[in-house]
Amino acid sequence: MLNSKEDLTREQALALLEDFTKRWLAHDGLWFQSIERERGMEEAIHHDIEAWRKFTVIEANRIINFLRLPEKGGLGALTRALEFRLYAFINQQEIIRQDEHTLILRMNECRVQSARRRKNLPDFPCKPVGEVEYSLFAQTIDPRIQTRCLACPPDAEERNFYCDWEFTLIES
Repeated sequence: MLNSKEDLTREQALALLEDFTKRWLAHDGLWFQSIERERGMEEAIHHDIEAWRKFTVIEANRIINFLRLPEKGGLGALTRALEFRLYAFINQQEIIRQDEHTLILRMNECRVQSARRRKNLPDFPCKPVGEVEYSLFAQTIDPRIQTRCLACPPDAEERNFYCDWEFTLIES
């Protein structure tokens, strides 16, 4: 039995970190579904975008400070930062480096979509939310990075992953 958080082993601390991220995501999903039921998907997405518009910048800045990332650290800094997002601890994602100016974040397994499917809900059409979330996250890491969605619900094409986001470093 643990007497305090200082008694945690490394393995227990990592398990707790994963549990914390699941708790955060559960709360995020519950408030979204509440608005979705009461006011409809369109209004729920509107509020989700507005929440992410602020949260993603907060998250990026906290990661910058935690990792001591350099200003204008480019795609290297973005790669490191993406690995420390809350989602990275609970989703299965991969980062594919296309070339020195381009990388792709691929979400292979998404807890949000999996939870909606378990509840017999349609896929969350997260593309408009992701466009705000990922672009502001990347620009907070380095303002020279542009973001483009390659694939994301509600896009209907068949694929073996949930979404793909392309990040391009524009050097002037």
